[in-house]
Amino acid sequence: MNVQTPTPFPGQSGDSDQVAFDRKELGVILTLYGKMVAAGEWRDYGMSFLKDVAVFSVFRRTAEHPIYRIEKRPKLRQKQGLYAVIAMDGQVLKRGHDLRTVLRVLDRKLIRPVD
Repeated sequence: MNVQTPTPFPGQSGDSDQVAFDRKELGVILTLYGKMVAAGEWRDYGMSFLKDVAVFSVFRRTAEHPIYRIEKRPKLRQKQGLYAVIAMDGQVLKRGHDLRTVLRVLDRKLIRPVD
């Protein structure tokens, strides 16, 4: 009986070349997401893990474009900062090295005057 080692799928290598959020980063993002869902501001999210960027997209409704994108770009670690919050129109709302600090720009959206 011959034992053969499995061959990998074409285009896949043993090491992962994609950027991803780690458990701690996802915990911070999902805490904010939970607050915004409870406030009725956000309804859905999507995550993309690409070669040079990890993106957490936030949607008001499922069938539309994301209202915010939280991006992690390791190549910008030494320059503008690893994390960025980008609005629907492509405007960078906040960029920095600390995820909690960058996400404060979205946390302020919860603060509204009481009628």
